[in-house]
Amino acid sequence: QVQLVESGGGLVQAGGSLRLSCAASGRTFSIYAMGWFRQPPGKEREFVARIKWSGGSVYYADSVKGRSTISREYAKNTTYLQMNSLKPEDTAIYYCAADIAGWGTASAVSEYEYWGQGTQVTVSS
Repeated sequence: QVQLVESGGGLVQAGGSLRLSCAASGRTFSIYAMGWFRQPPGKEREFVARIKWSGGSVYYADSVKGRSTISREYAKNTTYLQMNSLKPEDTAIYYCAADIAGWGTASAVSEYEYWGQGTQVTVSS
């Protein structure tokens, strides 16, 4: 089992920045990659970014590319999502997720076996 806890959400004005954190515990050695997803109000959950647990390989959705950076801090088993130039359309619940198998579609919700509880990000115009 892998446990994930997100933090760092909040209310921010358009153009501002936030850094989300996702602390992993449990069988972290089994993780292949970590992902960030978001679910806007009334919409489906969507992919935001992904990073291999071993580091290096990163992948972003077009909607956040150039404005967001995903990173890992190995000593703390923590994954971050730095979001800049935030827009009202970035308003959503943000979830981190762990991919154990690592062989499916990187942006698919179904690829990830473990999920955090989510953290709310609200961007005001």
